[in-house]
Amino acid sequence: MRKIGIIGGSGLYDIEGIENVKEIKVQTPFGDPSDAYHCGELQGVEVVFLPRHDRGHKISPSEINYRANIFGMKKLGVSAIFSVSACGSLKEELKPMDFVLPDQFIDRTTKRESTFFSGGIVVHTGFADPVCSKLVDILEKSVQSIGVNVHRGGTYFNMEGPQFSTRAESNLYRSWGLDIIGMTNATEAKLAREAEIAYATLAAVTDYDCWHESHESVSIDMIIEYLTKNVDNAKKILKKSIGEAAKVEHFEAENALQFAFATDKTKISEKLKKDLDIIIGKYMK
Repeated sequence: MRKIGIIGGSGLYDIEGIENVKEIKVQTPFGDPSDAYHCGELQGVEVVFLPRHDRGHKISPSEINYRANIFGMKKLGVSAIFSVSACGSLKEELKPMDFVLPDQFIDRTTKRESTFFSGGIVVHTGFADPVCSKLVDILEKSVQSIGVNVHRGGTYFNMEGPQFSTRAESNLYRSWGLDIIGMTNATEAKLAREAEIAYATLAAVTDYDCWHESHESVSIDMIIEYLTKNVDNAKKILKKSIGEAAKVEHFEAENALQFAFATDKTKISEKLKKDLDIIIGKYMK
């Protein structure tokens, strides 16, 4: 049985029903993760939960230590990650309270580290298909089973933040044919691929971005209400998905680095080999 990771976004700071919970603080070569990892069992499956913004939502999207978060998941033996994220909609048909399972990302962030490989090692990881189709299959069935609208496929635009878009930016993204907008998932997906962890996004639509004619009537109270309802649904979806994900025999991401090394392996320093052992160790023998 696989060990499954869950990264919680806005509003999702814990998962009820996890048994035998232990809070584990993980040290990484990249600093401290967002919070302690909540490790335990959910319906007989080993799970590792991490709130990306810390409990109490204290860490801005631009300040999240994404490398430490994903490295910690790898260190704890996670094979697959379900990433729950609030998002804005860029299309009329993607309504607040719907879920979207994007299969592509566009990353326009500028302030964050999005690779483990620097300072003497170059690795070019394939990223044409950034999410795991097996995990998306599982999520789609789980969302449908609870009677909530789900849209499979589409592009998640990863802006920097923490400010939301201007109206001109929002309309530009719509003209590109993009589907949803958020501030976190592209960076996570890149690092998960480098760590050879399968990854999929469960995106919860909380509002239309500012392009929409209803924008002026949207209040923060309304967004929080939608967010709370979406979080409750997300927890139900995750509980249905985890058991199926744990039974998957093989994820394509598990061999992501096999042909990705540009650096002569004999030229990689012993320090880098030690620091990155849990990611690259099997390729250094």
